[in-house]
This record gives sequence, structure tokens and C-alpha cells, in this order.
Amino acid sequence: MIREAPRPSAPGRLRWSAATSAFQIEGSRPTGARGRSIWDDFLEAPGAIVDGSTAEPACDSYRNPESDVALAAGLGLDRYRFSIPWARVQPDGRGAGDTAALDHYSRLVDLLLESGVVPFPTLFHWEMPSAVEAEGGWLSRDTAERFAEYAQIVAAALGDRVEHWYTLNEPAMTTLQGYAVGALAPGRQLLFGALPTAHHQLLAHARAATVLRARGATAVGLVNNHTWVLPLRDTAEDHRAAASYDLLHNRLFSEPLLTGGYPDLEELGLPPMPVREGDLEEIGHSIDFYGINFYNPTTVTAAATESPVPFDIVPTPGAPITGFGPEWPIMPSALRDLLLDLHARHPGLPPVIIGENGASFPEQKRAARIDDAERIDYLSGHIGAVGEAIEAGVPVEEYTVWSLLDNWEWADGYTQRFGLVHVDFVTGERTPKASYDWYRELIARSRSVASTAEVAG
Repeated sequence: MIREAPRPSAPGRLRWSAATSAFQIEGSRPTGARGRSIWDDFLEAPGAIVDGSTAEPACDSYRNPESDVALAAGLGLDRYRFSIPWARVQPDGRGAGDTAALDHYSRLVDLLLESGVVPFPTLFHWEMPSAVEAEGGWLSRDTAERFAEYAQIVAAALGDRVEHWYTLNEPAMTTLQGYAVGALAPGRQLLFGALPTAHHQLLAHARAATVLRARGATAVGLVNNHTWVLPLRDTAEDHRAAASYDLLHNRLFSEPLLTGGYPDLEELGLPPMPVREGDLEEIGHSIDFYGINFYNPTTVTAAATESPVPFDIVPTPGAPITGFGPEWPIMPSALRDLLLDLHARHPGLPPVIIGENGASFPEQKRAARIDDAERIDYLSGHIGAVGEAIEAGVPVEEYTVWSLLDNWEWADGYTQRFGLVHVDFVTGERTPKASYDWYRELIARSRSVASTAEVAG
């Protein structure tokens, strides 16, 4: 039984999207001649992936893009967010682009346009060529230039048909989890030594944005992972801990884009970012929209005095949880509060796009399809929270479900399923879940509301 679709505030004022990323769904490394990426390196480390799996074949989407496009079109999406892997286009991170790879993404763009869905590619969804990482990766300023060269290659192939672009996905996670604590590729454990990667990513975004606009792009932005930070206790120590975590996870990445400057790192005893003359002006004028990926709030408490960081992340009291357990609590109001706070901090906030929002829950496909009521509840609550933020004046223009498909979930392998569509990773069979039908009905309803409003207006 399909649940009644929620009625978030002013749903007709939103565009609707769903997302995937290349490494998580494509497979076909031998067939597609993809170069080696940092994730190929990372997954070979003993114990790095929870179930010991690899991303082959995942959803086998590289060899069968028609199935995914049909599912996107079947939802009635306005846009489909997908990613283009740097290591497939430039296997060594240098030189001309691979013709076969560029032809593949050109075909994907054409399939989407023929289906009435606007293509919305991401240039970097965590997939750096291993050769680039070997020469410093995001620790090196030169990587910003190399990323701009890669963007030029892709824009030359697709820019005649693609007008909307994400440059980077979640630079905060690359810095914090990839370089600081090593939970994700490239698996470095540099703690605060990872901070220069934040600046080099933002600089790479700005350089790529210039390239894309020169090729006809009308909307360029990046999408960052944001969280609403809560102190565990109402004490001065826990409030300071929450402020510190908020600075590192959120403000370090948002403020250069929205204010043209970094927050004060000296309050944490940290050195300034490696900024050169002109960098901040370039970064501060680089976005047409601000993208936000949101999954959960984060609760922190003051760390012990001997800790290298001033906060400990702890479970959020009283909050239900997703399939990831206590580290991913469910609190839709946290998304609303995050959006309201961002708008209050930045009165000239550009259009906001929710670039990812979704949840994984334990599932077993016992019947013709999965009745994923928990996912419907999660999405319903968060879309409602977006509606409340819109009513309060936050300029949110688009909402994106993560994910269209079940996929290979990075370090968690095949143990977590986020999809609106169930994927059998042995046969490749795709089966829409109840949430797929629910989202399709919500989109249709929102369009009806929008049409009615236009007539009434």
C-alpha cells in the first residue's frame, strides 16, 4: 500500500531531482577503460570496506544507461544529477580526454534530453585519478589547475547541451574524512594538516566555474555536506565544542563562497589557510547557486583535555536512527534550522539547491517490491522541513533525493541501500520500491499545485 504523499509547504515552487554517482553505480572498469582512481587504491587496503566488496559491477550502469534514464524519466524528474569520473576521462589526470568516455557521457546527456529530463552533472564526486593523488592530490595547489583542465575537456564535449553544473561534491568530506581521519579515500590521517585541501578544492571549483561559463554554462555551483550541530549539554564547554565543529564542518567551506573570507581559525589554535592574492575574490564570485547535501544533525560534547580535537561526536539523544545506526540520527527539523541559520547569516544568500537528501534502512526483497515506509517517512519529513524554510524566506529552488538506485556505498560496500529503486547486484535487475511511486506522485502533485497557482495568479 502506497502512503499518502506529504503536502510540504509550497511544493510547486520546487524543482525535483534524484542523484547517483559514477563510481557507485557504473562498474565496467575493463570495458570502459577507466583509469585508476583513489577509490581503487583505497578499497584494496585490508578492512577498508565493511563487506570486503568492490564497485564491480555495482549497478553496471556504464553498459546500460538506458535503464537509469528510463527510471529518472518515469519519476517525472525535472533534473537528474549524475557524475563524470575524472579518472575515466583523464586516466592519468593529464592530457587529452578519452574519446570513448566522452562519447558515453555525451550519449547519456542526449538520452536525458530526449526523455525530457535536464542533465545536471557533477565533475568531481570523490574520484581523483591515482596519478594526481600521487603528486599531492588536494594538498597541492597545482591540482586546482589540473582540475580546470579536466573541466575544459568535459565542457568542450558537453557544453553545447549542458547548462547546469556541479563542480565538486562535498569538499568537507574529502577534507575531514579523506585527508584528516582516513575513513574515506585517499585514506590519509593528517588531522589539522588536512586543512589546505579545503582551500585547494574551493580554488579548483572557482577555476572550473570560469571554464564552464566560457562554454555556455548558465548555473554553476558546488554542493557541500552540511550538518546542524547540537551541543549535548547546555554548558559553556559543550557550546564551544559545537561552535568548533560547526566551523570545521560547515563554515570553513560555506563562508569563502558566501562572504569571500574564511572564518577565524586562530580561535582553534590553527594556522591560516594557504591563500594567495586574488584567491578569495575568485572564490567569492564563483557560484550561481549554493548546494547543500543534508542527511543528519551532529551532536557534540567537549573532548577530554588530552584529545587532539576539542570535540567528541556522540549519539543524538532521543532521535530515531537510519541503517547506519547512531551516527546517522533522523531529525527533519535540523534541516529547516540549518537553512534558516544559513539565510540569517547570509542575507544575500543565492538560490539554494538541496543536492542530496535520503536515508538507508535495512531491506530484504521478499515480495515483488519493497514497501520502504521508513524511507517515505524520512523523505516526507525532510521535504516538509524544506517547505517550512521556503515559507520563512529561504530561497530553496530544488530538492534532490539520494539516491535513484541502490548502489555501492563507499566504505560500507553493499551493506547500505539508499535507493528509490532496488538493485539486484548479481543480476542487475531494477525494481522500483514504494518510495519510487510515492516520489513520482509527489512530483505530479506539486506540478498540479504550481499550475493551479499560475491560473489563480
